[in-house]
Amino acid sequence: MELLDAHLVPAVDGVAFGLLLFVVAAGLSLAFGTAGVLNLSHGTLYAIGAYTGAELSDGTWGGLALGLAAGTAAACVAGAGLSAATAPLARRGHLAQALLTFGLALIGGDLLIQFFGADELPVHVPEMLDSSVTLLGHRYPAYRLCFIVMAVLLAGFGTWVLTRTRMGAAVRAAADDPQMLAATGHSPRAVHTGVLAAAGALAGAAGVLGAPIIGPGPGTSENVLMLSLVVVVLGGLRSLWATFAAAVAVGEVQTLGVSVAPELAPYLLFAAMAAVLVLRSRFAEPAGAGHGSEASSPDPVARLRGLLAGRLPGPKRPSVRLDRLRRRNGSPEWVNRLPGRAAWWQAAPLLVLLGVLISLPALLDAYSISLAGSALALGLLAVSVTVLTGYAGLPTLGQTAPFAVGAYATANLADAGWTVGPVQLVLSALAAAVFAAVVGPAVIRARGTTVLMITLAIGELTGAVVNQLKSVTGGADGLVGFPATQALWGGEGMLEESELYNYALVVAVVAVALTLLVLRSPAGKLLTGTRGAEARMRASGHPVGRYLLVAHVCAGALAGVGGSLMVTVQQYLSPADVGFEIAAFALLAVVIGGTTSVIGALLGAGLIVATRDWVAGSWPGHGPLLLGVLFVATVYVLPRGLAGLRGGGSGGGQSGPPSDTTGAPGAPGAPGTSGASGAPGSSGASGAPGIAATSGTSGSDGQPPSAPAPPPAGKASP
Repeated sequence: MELLDAHLVPAVDGVAFGLLLFVVAAGLSLAFGTAGVLNLSHGTLYAIGAYTGAELSDGTWGGLALGLAAGTAAACVAGAGLSAATAPLARRGHLAQALLTFGLALIGGDLLIQFFGADELPVHVPEMLDSSVTLLGHRYPAYRLCFIVMAVLLAGFGTWVLTRTRMGAAVRAAADDPQMLAATGHSPRAVHTGVLAAAGALAGAAGVLGAPIIGPGPGTSENVLMLSLVVVVLGGLRSLWATFAAAVAVGEVQTLGVSVAPELAPYLLFAAMAAVLVLRSRFAEPAGAGHGSEASSPDPVARLRGLLAGRLPGPKRPSVRLDRLRRRNGSPEWVNRLPGRAAWWQAAPLLVLLGVLISLPALLDAYSISLAGSALALGLLAVSVTVLTGYAGLPTLGQTAPFAVGAYATANLADAGWTVGPVQLVLSALAAAVFAAVVGPAVIRARGTTVLMITLAIGELTGAVVNQLKSVTGGADGLVGFPATQALWGGEGMLEESELYNYALVVAVVAVALTLLVLRSPAGKLLTGTRGAEARMRASGHPVGRYLLVAHVCAGALAGVGGSLMVTVQQYLSPADVGFEIAAFALLAVVIGGTTSVIGALLGAGLIVATRDWVAGSWPGHGPLLLGVLFVATVYVLPRGLAGLRGGGSGGGQSGPPSDTTGAPGAPGAPGTSGASGAPGSSGASGAPGIAATSGTSGSDGQPPSAPAPPPAGKASP
């Protein structure tokens, strides 16, 4: 009885907290499962309602009603605007949607802070609700009990609308067969807009009513979004009551779990999320026809190139055949072994970039040089994401996990007296590779959106470990004060920015060169084949799972090198350096450069660091706004990345972000059949369509060569 008394209030708190998450997650589930939009700005919609309700609250029923109406309406309008923003991306898959909505979340969060201030706002509830009642001998806030009743009624009402009304039938039809819905006289676009507006209204109403529980302030939107994603994954997309049960379970873990098992509570949610996703992917068929191909998408830059193509003379590319003929005409053997003009043409971007990087210490001040070193470290992380997303067809939001392993390994090695740079790099890469090998089997079986969610869960679990394992990571305070790294044995510790930058440049050049050699080797061709023609590869006897696991381990090792380099350049390490935001930045860098362009990923990382730390320095306090604009502009203006600007007019595939082979369900104009390649994609989490990697434009800097024709069945390549 004493145990029950001790945990009664946390248990009821868990129900209230869980039902708040249910109201938010119901909107997220509606947007994702019905409209087909992976909305990473859903937490911002909650924050809009929370800030509006708190601002209008004055302790009266009228203030509460006014705040509820205004907050719900504002979030509803924002949801309708989100429908218009995501409509052009209907055929480009969930990865483009995720990047766009994350950018919108950064912009919205910055605007909310500028308008309402950076401090948490107080919320004034009516006096009747701002009291406590007796519950089984304990005093409990009346407002939370009232909220529990309202959330249960909302669940029942939502289920009735979706299952018993014509409106609900239209929403379900928009998800299952938008073309049939259009044939009945209903506009799929109108239904799509209505669904996202309703999802925004749910989030806004939850923000107003939940502000006394999760108050409006910095970090609120991110916290609500992550917990809502967990609820959606655990509950699925098919039943509001399943979402209801999952939300209550998550609420209990967040309150009662912290009370009963505080050591395990931080890990339980994302561990459960990863476990559910892995189990679902185990029972799903692997991507039979490959990870997919990218459907055609509007590219304003490509259209402009097409208009100018007939008016402006393009560069004449040397003929490989002409080179070979010239070499046969009595040239010395050593001359014949030199690279031809075609090879030099392909290497030109690499050489130009290398020349610019070498000259930076003579052109920039010390602060800018340190930023360039940080950009190289982030660039290696982005290259590892390129290997997984562009080559292996496994879009990832959790590559910061091996990045963190490499970073903390280097910091602890330096603190233990192991300060030689090559030793730190090798051991950090080895530790990250082991980590990637352990989690790899949970990733390589899944496809598309499921991969994004699994890797997100792995990244968040790693973040929880970083915050809890203070003896190794320093917890939230991070690590600082460890000895400086020596470039070689017997050298002095590097302290000057120019020394650190030159060391980072050498490491990055070696790592990128090795990556390019592997990607252009037969092993790289096999990896490209697993992405573009997985069914044929499996039918020919190729161990596709083994290829993907090796790629995952190698990408993890590369990320570990990037983490080691970051610690060496910065001379400190904090959880923010390996958090979700860095994972999103790395994925954005890949999309900026083109998902199959190694050099493009480096350029994208440089642009992100320059925007975040250099450009934002001239406009203090608006770094998230500038980064959000960069996210949005990249998705719209560079659908195939910088690599598409160079090779967009030639043949080959596209270098844009991987997309689903099927359109987003319920999205306007999204077909219900497979995309251009005709290869059906695999199902994502909870029945959502998955993301599949796309063939990249054949470029100069390590973009994938054409996949080899698979050998006859039973004769797998070594």
